[in-house]
Amino acid sequence: RPAGGRGARPGAATVVLTGGVRTPSDSLVGPVADRAIDSLHFDVLFLGVHGISAEAGLSTPNLAEAETNRRFVRAARRIVVVADHTKWGTVGLSSFAALEEVDTLVTDAGLAPELRAEIEEHLPGLLVAGDAPADDRT
Repeated sequence: RPAGGRGARPGAATVVLTGGVRTPSDSLVGPVADRAIDSLHFDVLFLGVHGISAEAGLSTPNLAEAETNRRFVRAARRIVVVADHTKWGTVGLSSFAALEEVDTLVTDAGLAPELRAEIEEHLPGLLVAGDAPADDRT
Protein backbone atom coordinates (compact mmCIF):
# COMPACT_ATOMS: atom_id res chain seq x y z
CA ARG A 1 0.00 0.00 0.00
CA PRO A 2 1.35 3.49 -0.83
CA ALA A 3 2.83 5.46 2.07
CA GLY A 4 0.28 8.22 1.49
CA GLY A 5 -2.46 6.35 3.36
CA ARG A 6 -6.17 6.69 2.58
CA GLY A 7 -6.95 8.31 -0.72
CA ALA A 8 -3.40 7.96 -2.07
CA ARG A 9 -3.03 7.15 -5.74
CA PRO A 10 -1.90 3.58 -6.41
CA GLY A 11 1.87 3.58 -6.80
CA ALA A 12 2.28 7.09 -5.34
CA ALA A 13 4.69 7.57 -2.47
CA THR A 14 4.78 10.27 0.17
CA VAL A 15 8.16 11.40 1.44
CA VAL A 16 8.59 13.74 4.41
CA LEU A 17 12.09 14.96 5.27
CA THR A 18 12.26 16.30 8.78
CA GLY A 19 15.92 15.86 9.60
CA GLY A 20 14.72 14.85 13.03
CA VAL A 21 14.45 18.40 14.40
CA ARG A 22 11.52 20.82 14.53
CA THR A 23 12.35 24.37 15.56
CA PRO A 24 9.97 26.67 17.47
CA SER A 25 8.91 28.10 14.08
CA ASP A 26 7.91 24.60 12.90
CA SER A 27 10.66 24.66 10.27
CA LEU A 28 11.94 21.32 9.10
CA VAL A 29 15.71 21.42 9.58
CA GLY A 30 18.70 19.19 10.16
CA PRO A 31 21.19 17.06 8.25
CA VAL A 32 18.65 15.01 6.26
CA ALA A 33 16.77 18.12 5.14
CA ASP A 34 20.08 19.90 4.39
CA ARG A 35 21.30 17.04 2.16
CA ALA A 36 18.00 16.94 0.30
CA ILE A 37 18.12 20.70 -0.34
CA ASP A 38 21.67 20.40 -1.69
CA SER A 39 20.35 18.31 -4.59
CA LEU A 40 17.60 20.78 -5.53
CA HIS A 41 17.42 23.93 -7.66
CA PHE A 42 14.73 26.59 -7.14
CA ASP A 43 13.66 29.31 -9.54
CA VAL A 44 12.17 31.42 -6.72
CA LEU A 45 12.53 30.99 -2.97
CA PHE A 46 9.92 32.62 -0.73
CA LEU A 47 11.45 32.90 2.71
CA GLY A 48 10.19 34.13 6.06
CA VAL A 49 12.78 35.42 8.52
CA HIS A 50 13.13 36.10 12.23
CA GLY A 51 15.07 39.29 11.59
CA ILE A 52 16.41 41.48 8.80
CA SER A 53 18.85 44.38 8.91
CA ALA A 54 21.39 46.14 6.71
CA GLU A 55 24.26 45.05 8.95
CA ALA A 56 23.31 41.46 9.82
CA GLY A 57 21.27 40.61 6.73
CA LEU A 58 18.82 37.76 7.26
CA SER A 59 19.01 36.08 10.66
CA THR A 60 17.45 33.54 12.99
CA PRO A 61 17.97 32.59 16.65
CA ASN A 62 18.19 28.89 15.69
CA LEU A 63 21.57 27.58 14.45
CA ALA A 64 20.12 24.52 12.68
CA GLU A 65 17.53 26.67 10.92
CA ALA A 66 20.28 29.09 9.83
CA GLU A 67 22.19 26.26 8.14
CA THR A 68 19.08 24.99 6.36
CA ASN A 69 18.24 28.53 5.23
CA ARG A 70 21.82 29.03 3.92
CA ARG A 71 21.35 25.99 1.73
CA PHE A 72 17.96 27.21 0.46
CA VAL A 73 19.52 30.58 -0.44
CA ARG A 74 22.39 28.88 -2.32
CA ALA A 75 19.93 26.69 -4.26
CA ALA A 76 17.71 29.58 -5.42
CA ARG A 77 17.98 31.81 -8.49
CA ARG A 78 15.75 34.50 -6.95
CA ILE A 79 15.11 35.18 -3.28
CA VAL A 80 11.92 36.83 -2.07
CA VAL A 81 11.81 37.58 1.65
CA VAL A 82 8.39 38.00 3.25
CA ALA A 83 8.67 39.95 6.51
CA ASP A 84 6.40 42.47 8.21
CA HIS A 85 7.83 45.79 9.41
CA THR A 86 8.53 44.47 12.92
CA LYS A 87 11.27 42.20 11.52
CA TRP A 88 13.35 45.15 10.25
CA GLY A 89 16.16 45.91 12.70
CA THR A 90 15.75 42.58 14.51
CA VAL A 91 18.95 40.53 14.62
CA GLY A 92 18.93 36.85 15.55
CA LEU A 93 21.88 34.82 16.83
CA SER A 94 22.94 33.55 13.39
CA SER A 95 23.00 35.34 10.04
CA PHE A 96 22.46 33.17 6.97
CA ALA A 97 22.42 35.63 4.05
CA ALA A 98 23.48 39.18 3.28
CA LEU A 99 20.75 41.68 2.46
CA GLU A 100 22.32 42.12 -0.99
CA GLU A 101 21.50 38.48 -1.79
CA VAL A 102 17.77 39.27 -1.59
CA ASP A 103 16.00 40.15 -4.84
CA THR A 104 12.71 41.34 -3.34
CA LEU A 105 11.40 42.15 0.12
CA VAL A 106 7.65 41.92 0.62
CA THR A 107 6.54 43.79 3.73
CA ASP A 108 3.59 45.73 5.14
CA ALA A 109 2.71 49.43 5.15
CA GLY A 110 3.95 49.80 8.73
CA LEU A 111 7.51 50.17 7.43
CA ALA A 112 8.57 53.80 7.88
CA PRO A 113 9.43 55.78 4.71
CA GLU A 114 13.05 56.33 5.80
CA LEU A 115 13.47 52.57 6.25
CA ARG A 116 12.00 51.96 2.81
CA ALA A 117 14.67 54.25 1.35
CA GLU A 118 17.41 52.42 3.29
CA ILE A 119 16.19 49.02 2.08
CA GLU A 120 16.01 50.20 -1.53
CA GLU A 121 19.73 51.08 -1.32
CA HIS A 122 20.54 47.41 -0.66
CA LEU A 123 18.18 45.40 -2.85
CA PRO A 124 16.47 45.80 -6.20
CA GLY A 125 12.86 45.09 -5.18
CA LEU A 126 10.63 46.32 -2.38
CA LEU A 127 6.92 45.49 -2.40
CA VAL A 128 4.75 47.01 0.31
CA ALA A 129 1.41 45.27 0.81
CA GLY A 130 -1.39 47.80 0.88
CA ASP A 131 0.46 50.37 -1.24
CA ALA A 132 -1.03 51.19 -4.62
CA PRO A 133 1.22 50.33 -7.59
CA ALA A 134 3.35 53.30 -8.68
CA ASP A 135 1.30 53.70 -11.90
CA ASP A 136 -1.96 54.09 -9.91
CA ARG A 137 -0.78 56.83 -7.52
CA THR A 138 -1.98 60.38 -8.06
